[in-house]
Amino acid sequence: MTNPDDLVTIRRDGNVATLSMAFAPHNLLGAALAAALRDALCQAHRDGARAVILRSDLRHFSAGAELELFDDQGRRFRSEFDACGLLDAIETLPVPVIASVHGVALGGGFELALACDFIVAADSAKFGMVEATLGLHPLMGAIQRVAARAGVARAKEMALFGRRYDAATLERWGIINSVVPEAQLEPSAQVFASELAAGPTVAHAATKRLVRTYLQETVLKADAAMAETQRAIFQSEDLATGLQAFRDAGPGHAIFAGR
Repeated sequence: MTNPDDLVTIRRDGNVATLSMAFAPHNLLGAALAAALRDALCQAHRDGARAVILRSDLRHFSAGAELELFDDQGRRFRSEFDACGLLDAIETLPVPVIASVHGVALGGGFELALACDFIVAADSAKFGMVEATLGLHPLMGAIQRVAARAGVARAKEMALFGRRYDAATLERWGIINSVVPEAQLEPSAQVFASELAAGPTVAHAATKRLVRTYLQETVLKADAAMAETQRAIFQSEDLATGLQAFRDAGPGHAIFAGR
């Protein structure tokens, strides 16, 4: 039996926490890996990380979900993932999360990457909602998350055809943020995360909350939530630092503490 503690490792580099999945052979998502990821995210936040990278130590980022979860008319799949709350844990984490993707991110693996705030991918990576090949459609939110990033037409295309897509195509569609040569994936993701981790962490958390409010409700709801959401920013040390640095030296000189 696999030890859940071995499924995800955490490495710190300054204010960046890197979470590496290692659930052989292909990081198939199920109750064990999902719970290990959720726990690792919480641990990284408790330890003070100001940005998180999610990656794989194996050949692929994640080739999908464990097939056993689709038995019993999907009730097992829904109960296990609803109880775990992995996607909510990623989207409500008050620091940026970057998916660093190599190999394939298919089905649930693609949905895991889509829950992150940013996707940085190797140029050799492949992505897809391949559930149609099993007689399913995406069960963990890929349809709506791709629609939010790239529009309804692209979401329908990816879900209904069930094809695999190269990283460059999804970057062009606005689903992926950055595509780099595979040899440069890890340093590129680290640079991406380090810049975010050096930013105003309280403001970044507010940005994530407002985007989530917009996606779950409406622009009007997000507008109405702005004052309360921004309250923490106006009480933050980072804002005081940023304003003082602007007065002293102009924009771009603040060194934020993340508080």
